[in-house]
Amino acid sequence: MLDPELLERITARRAELDEIEEQLVKQLAEVRAERDELAVAERVLERMTGQLAEERSSARPMPGQVAGRAVMLIPHREPGVEEDALPWDYQRIIAAVRQAAGPVMAREVGEVVGVDISVKAKLEPLRSKLVRLVDRGWPGRHGRRKQCVRVHRPPLARRADRAARRAGAAPGPRPEEGRQAGWGGGPD
Repeated sequence: MLDPELLERITARRAELDEIEEQLVKQLAEVRAERDELAVAERVLERMTGQLAEERSSARPMPGQVAGRAVMLIPHREPGVEEDALPWDYQRIIAAVRQAAGPVMAREVGEVVGVDISVKAKLEPLRSKLVRLVDRGWPGRHGRRKQCVRVHRPPLARRADRAARRAGAAPGPRPEEGRQAGWGGGPD
């Protein structure tokens, strides 16, 4: 005959193992469900990536037709496309931008390239060429510099200016005057 204490231990251990089995079955079901969700997410991601690639390719400017051949004056920067593919004036613009130590303005590029910068009508086409180059992925460090300097004015002076404007009177001192009066806006 078997020892009752030993039978009790075996029964208790069997109950523990049954409980562990139930937990593992639950975990396995959860893992399988998550794996199925990941497979669905992967398929959706692949489909979305394909759609985005199609949209990007269709969003690019279409080449024009010259003598029955497709040509694009300013191609997108891609591996294998060198600066030699750009027209001569665009190559000069890129060289001028690369010469600069930091960000440049169209006016500075115009000086290097030889554009009459005193005439705005001659500077705007250069600015649009710079923008076109950057839009198509060519390197560029140009941008607009802020034309005005913000001057800190004490809150009371701003309130007084608003009250004076409402009353129809002239507002307090202008930022330039404020700077001289010690309101400060930075170094002079």
